[in-house]
This record gives sequence, C-alpha cells and structure tokens, in this order.
Amino acid sequence: MSSASYPDAGTASASYPDARTASASYDGVRTASRALATEAVHAGRDDLARQGLHAPPIDLSTTYPSYDSRGEAARIDAFATTGAEPDGPPVYARLGNPTVARFEAALARLEGTESAVAFASGMAALSAVLLVRASMGLRHVVAVRPLYGCSDHLLTAGLLGSEVTWVDPAGIADALRPDTGLVLVESPANPTLAELDLRAVAHACGSVPLLADNTFATPVLQRPAEQGARLVLHSATKYLGGHGDVMAGVVACDEEFAGRLRQVRFATGGVLHPLAGYLLLRGLSTLPVRVRAASANAAELARRLVADPRVTRVHYPRIGGAMVAFEVAGDPHEVIGGVRLVTPAVSLGSVDTLIQHPASISHRIVDADDRRGAGVSDRLLRLSVGLEDVEDLWADLDRALGQRAALPIPAAAREPVSSV
Repeated sequence: MSSASYPDAGTASASYPDARTASASYDGVRTASRALATEAVHAGRDDLARQGLHAPPIDLSTTYPSYDSRGEAARIDAFATTGAEPDGPPVYARLGNPTVARFEAALARLEGTESAVAFASGMAALSAVLLVRASMGLRHVVAVRPLYGCSDHLLTAGLLGSEVTWVDPAGIADALRPDTGLVLVESPANPTLAELDLRAVAHACGSVPLLADNTFATPVLQRPAEQGARLVLHSATKYLGGHGDVMAGVVACDEEFAGRLRQVRFATGGVLHPLAGYLLLRGLSTLPVRVRAASANAAELARRLVADPRVTRVHYPRIGGAMVAFEVAGDPHEVIGGVRLVTPAVSLGSVDTLIQHPASISHRIVDADDRRGAGVSDRLLRLSVGLEDVEDLWADLDRALGQRAALPIPAAAREPVSSV
C-alpha cells in the first residue's frame, strides 16, 4: 500500500464524475444519454405511466397459471439453452420475478452493462459466478487482497472446488493459467479502502474475465465496466438498498454471462425475494443523493481524524466515498465500546453511521497472517459514515477515542494513506 497525499475534504466531496448513461431504447423509443441521477430515479419504471401506475407493483406470486403448456415448454427449453429471460408471462418464481427484474434492469443501466442478475445475498452472487466458471472447467481464480472476509474465505477454503492464487496487482498476468476462469478484485477494498487501477488490471487479465467488487464505490463513484471489467459485483445489502433492511447481491454483466448466472440461480435456488427487489429499486432512486451526502461527511471526518494525535493512520479513497478506515494508538475495543450515536455493528452503507473492528468480525475468518499482510491491522477500525450531522458524529467519535494524548504522536506515524 503506497502512501499519497490526503485529498482535501472539499475536493473529495466534490469529485464525483459527471456520469451519463449510454443511450437506450424504452418501449421502442430511442433516448439520448441521461445523467446517472436521472436514471437512478427512472430506470426500471419507464412502463409504469403507460399502465396507469406511479409506484412499481410488488408481484409476490410463486407460480403463474398457463393454459398453453406447449408454449410454456418452449419457453423453458429456451431458458435451458441460453438462460435468457423467458418471453411472455412468468412461469415460476425461481425462473424470474417481474419486480426483481425491474431492479435488475435499473442496476444494469446504472452500471452501464447489458444485464444484471440478482441473488439472495452478495455471497450467493459471488458463488454463482464461481459455479459458472467451474462448470466450464475453469476453477482457478487469481485474486488480490484485501477482499471482504467471507469472499476471501470462500476462495481460500475451496468450498466450491475453486483454487486461488493470491497476488499483488503487478503479478496478475504472470499468475494466469489455462484453467484460470476469473480474476477477482475489490476497489476500494474492504476494509482498508486500498484502490486499484481497474483499467490496468483489466488489461493484465487478457481474455480472462475480471470481476470487480464495486460495493463500496457504487456506480455513483465509478463504473468498472467502463474500465474493462466484464463482471461487476455488489452486496446490494449495502448502499444499493441503503437503509439496513434488505439483504441481496447482484452481478452486472453482459447478457451472455447473465444467461449462465440465471441458470445457476434457477438450479441452486439463490433467488431474491420480490419484496427485497422492490426495496432495492426504491433504494436506487436516492442512491446518488445518499452517497454524495454521506461522502461529504466522511471526507470531513477523515480530515479531522488525520489531525488527531489519538489516531495513527487514516485510510480514505482518492475517489471519495462514505467509508473511512483508521488505526488508533489506543485500544480499538474501547472505541467500539465508547460510541453512543454511532452504532457498533457489522455491515455498511446505511443512512446511519456504523463502526466495527474488522480483525474481530468481518475479517476474523481470514488467517491472521494473511489479514495483517493485506493491511488489516489489529488496531484498524472501519467506519461507514451515514447522513447524521457531521458535528454530532465527530462529538461521538471524539468522546469514544478517549483522553487526548499529552504528547503528540510523531507526524510520520500519523501519515494518511490513499492507495492506488
């Protein structure tokens, strides 16, 4: 992890790309490119007015009647062949659901991909990707640490029969083998917020698909498909839902890969519940506003933490965002026990601020030496900054950090870090 100058809080909070989506066709009408904020509100809802609706309906059906069994058989045959969503009325909830399909279409628009496939959790989504590649005889994975702890464990333990080679970004090309089916990275990474040059990583992958976990950044801050990633993974539980009340995962990708993912989802049953699909579609409508407001808070908290002698290191991404990681001079468990407004809990991306100790919880399942080697120190705390007033958040953190040190820690020990 290379050190770099800390981004000014004002710059960080204003550095969002002026993203516009590509032109698209809605009900046969070609549209010009639209701003991401506009798509967040309207994608997945374009047909509602024509139906006399304003809010998307929730379809809770598990099965659907059909008096045309020959036509139904043909649709199922087509799905079995390509994994394409069946034309005509739905067949069975494990094949697909209209409410979930609205969320998938919207997320694909925001990420700039042809399709997206939703699952019951982020880990179910990652598992489906691995199973797709394994079904093609491509069980080897090249991965860069750090990753989310359970992603790391899934690969390291070989729970799905995969074999992983852990490398630094510069070693990706040399690690590729004839049976390599996937390169997996996360940027900004969980929990250190280390960033990668995704375009350079994609180039190093050659013809091997790159899967980029975009959970922390969201399409508001970056769209990995535009930088060469074939697959974009989200734990939709986090920012896409945004309110701590829905669990889901989604993979944005091209339609060919989406078809294979749907086949795995159908066979393994990792489907997303329609109510979750509804909540996620609703969450997307405020995603840009939430991410930008929380990021402004995070940038200001990071600035104050850098100047605090009780903090030895601060990690904050150059692209901005609502996540801050920092290492404390004292006992991190005392900080966890000392917060009152901030909630000590796992997960992230909600409207309220959460703090956790990765070495004890989210990354506990990773071997201690591997964890520390990836920069996840025992004194590291991960802060998911929400939408509260920043002064109230700082007052709570200031109190939880305890008595200020009588002598300042040397500046070199308090070096802020932003990695690429």
